[in-house]
Amino acid sequence: MLKYLLVIVSLISFGSANDVFKTYCWGCHHQSAVAFGPSFTYIASKRNADEIKAMITDPKSVSKVFGYKRNAMPPFKLTQDELNSITQYILSYKGKN
Repeated sequence: MLKYLLVIVSLISFGSANDVFKTYCWGCHHQSAVAFGPSFTYIASKRNADEIKAMITDPKSVSKVFGYKRNAMPPFKLTQDELNSITQYILSYKGKN
């Protein structure tokens, strides 16, 4: 029973991340290929969860900290669940080529 509950929770989380991805990220990012912005595979290989969350919520400030000369990403106001969900979704691509 617990096994099935964990599967259901995982699917709900994935669905939420996929919805957030389609709503906010899809226009500029792809999971494993370069689009307008870097791929999730690249981001996951370079950033930790806190850095990813900060870049989503305050990209202008984070870009300065990282030494980027410019930033095209707008800030997003997500719920904490959405932010956690998309962050974990991005990090799920770590090590995938």
